[in-house]
Amino acid sequence: MDHSSETLDSIREINLSYIMLAQRMLREDKAIGMFRLGLSSELADLLAGLSLAQCVKLSSAHQLLCSFRFNDHAMLSALTQTAKNAEIASTHTAILLAGQPAEQFA
Repeated sequence: MDHSSETLDSIREINLSYIMLAQRMLREDKAIGMFRLGLSSELADLLAGLSLAQCVKLSSAHQLLCSFRFNDHAMLSALTQTAKNAEIASTHTAILLAGQPAEQFA
């Protein structure tokens, strides 16, 4: 198996794992799932309602479906520093993420 094929297989595995995790989170508690995933209500409903066949097909995209939400240097730096108080770090993370807009349909 060549390197490119291995990479695509890895992307497919990550995508399927991400979709299945997202569905579980949304089904357990939609509001918290939406917050943690950064999704709009419409996108959350669509994702939660996908059949297994649709999940497998979607996971086969050659692009990662999940995105790295910490795209701001200051935010990433603050979250990776050793925190003296872990509870404050967790709250700080939630506050920073709450300020980001939810993903919407294009």
